[in-house]
Amino acid sequence: MAVALLFMCRAPVRSFAGPKPSVDSVEALRRQADKARSELSKATKAWEDRKKQLDASQAKLKKTLADLGVADAELAKIREPLARLAANAYKEPGLIGVPALIGTDDPDQTLAAATDLTMLSNEQNSLIGKADQLRKQHVQLADTAQDLQSRNAVEQARLQQEVGGLKDRAAHITAQLTAALNKLDPNMRLQLMCRTSLVAEARKFPNGLIPSRYLCPLPQNGRALRADAALAFYKLNAAYKRRFGTQMCLTDSYRPLAEQQRIYYQRPGMAAVPGHSNHGYGTAVDLCGGVQNEGSAQFNWLESNSKRYEWFHPSWAYSSPFEPWHWEYTKEDTPTSSD
Repeated sequence: MAVALLFMCRAPVRSFAGPKPSVDSVEALRRQADKARSELSKATKAWEDRKKQLDASQAKLKKTLADLGVADAELAKIREPLARLAANAYKEPGLIGVPALIGTDDPDQTLAAATDLTMLSNEQNSLIGKADQLRKQHVQLADTAQDLQSRNAVEQARLQQEVGGLKDRAAHITAQLTAALNKLDPNMRLQLMCRTSLVAEARKFPNGLIPSRYLCPLPQNGRALRADAALAFYKLNAAYKRRFGTQMCLTDSYRPLAEQQRIYYQRPGMAAVPGHSNHGYGTAVDLCGGVQNEGSAQFNWLESNSKRYEWFHPSWAYSSPFEPWHWEYTKEDTPTSSD
């Protein structure tokens, strides 16, 4: 499908003028953003395929013009012999050797004349045949070249138009999404920008060595988690804020390997062996703001509600060691370990 048609057939991105978007609106905007990204990706792929076809057609045109040049050169070579034949035929309509072949009684002379005539006739026919073949080849190549030039010019213009359409579409989507994002609550904005596709990339790295570009930032400044854990945490954080009027308090989230080593040396027996902490996978948090105290309103609320948002307090953290502040993402498939 042509890129231009792809653009024309798509519904426009919804405008978010008016009040701030709701949580449901964030999800709707995320779907629109993903759809727009997919459309632009497909459109770009279609354009690249068309560009390759045009390049192939241009290469064919170049070869056709080269073949045409060779055919013209061959035709030029035989123009002079053909001109001489034409001149001789004009000057001596009876052809050299014909009278002798008809009027002499000398067997040797008759044989020589017959040989001359046969050779002349064969050479003339071969020359004329080659000239005719080259002429037809010239016409065919010239027609092919003209057709390729015409079609390539049209395709080039079409591609340029579609590239312009692609850029306009991208600019339009970017402007609308930017406007919508600017109206979002910061927590919602983070939720929208965090993509689950980052999870597979993050899993490729060892514990504590995940590059920051594969992690999603949290509302709490300087904190980050793996995308799936972060998306679940945004919802838990929003629910917590509705209940207590403030965001959750964090003392730790994703923990780089160097930080794991520092904590392990400071608190041997209280921290996981470096390279084995769930913090290093980006799937655990340490909380404060009252949660660190077992039996507090904040701790009790989280204990009752966290699993609805895919977070939980691991059983080991109740006693060995006792860490009421440590909470983990429920869908993590790595072995659960201490802080």
